[in-house]
Amino acid sequence: MRLGVLDIGSNTVHLLVVDAHPGARPQPAHSHKADLRLAELLDESGAIGPHGVDRLVSTVLDALQAAEDKGCEEVLPFATSAVREATNADAVLSRVKAETGVDLTVLTGEEEARLTFLAARRWFGWSAGKLLVIDIGGGSLEIAYGIDEEPDAAVSLPLGAGRLTASLLPGDPPDPLDVKSLRRHVRTEIARTVGEFSRFGRPDHIVATSKTFKQLARIAGAARSAEGLYIQRVLSRASLVDWVPKLSAMTAEQRAGLPGVSPGRARQLLAGALVAEGAMDLFGAEELEICPWALREGVILRWLDHLPTS
Repeated sequence: MRLGVLDIGSNTVHLLVVDAHPGARPQPAHSHKADLRLAELLDESGAIGPHGVDRLVSTVLDALQAAEDKGCEEVLPFATSAVREATNADAVLSRVKAETGVDLTVLTGEEEARLTFLAARRWFGWSAGKLLVIDIGGGSLEIAYGIDEEPDAAVSLPLGAGRLTASLLPGDPPDPLDVKSLRRHVRTEIARTVGEFSRFGRPDHIVATSKTFKQLARIAGAARSAEGLYIQRVLSRASLVDWVPKLSAMTAEQRAGLPGVSPGRARQLLAGALVAEGAMDLFGAEELEICPWALREGVILRWLDHLPTS
């Protein structure tokens, strides 16, 4: 069957269309995305303002039209941290449903971590052993660990690259004191969770998902996305340590000129690098592997798992 998964994220609204059935890997058929930056459209009270809601409704309608044009039999819509944490979330969800017919499922941070972990487990398989999965989104950081398809530990922290950039890195390029302060803040937040994971022992394989990690790996020398899903891509902590001061000294326009860095993500790449560096350091990861699958694939896989067998 042809499925669409509609991801209302902190950075983008992304419709991924796949051909899928139980027991088979989802095959991408089409991708439709729009940069919305909901995390940056919150007002001082933490609400998504009228302009932001207008843009969200319009973007969802465009995505639904794309899903119809591509022949989707089912669309699985969900929202993550930007909607979840908006002070007017209920009103936003009601308006989206009234004007588009879409009843958005708002995932908790832990659900995000668990679904992303499921996608990584299915991608790497049982031979990967105990997995530690790290995902940096626009609004939050998810970390999960386990040996099965359900992780033994899963947490979500308010350390998304877009959120941190908007609130703590206002300059372009940023003030070195702001960078130092953000690094300290990131490490303090992550350090509080390390004990929850360390009691399970060291992971056999550490992997990362998300656009932030893919871009960091690319500027550190990993293969281009055009070379396909099945080429191994890794990111070392040594590379991050080398790149963070370089990114700190660059403007967003200069970062956008780096290999694989999109203009829309360039401004928040430094914050993402600081989160990645802090997570790798505190979890003792000298190197991690980039997983092509993430939350959207996890949502699809879980939905397929619950289809009736007859």
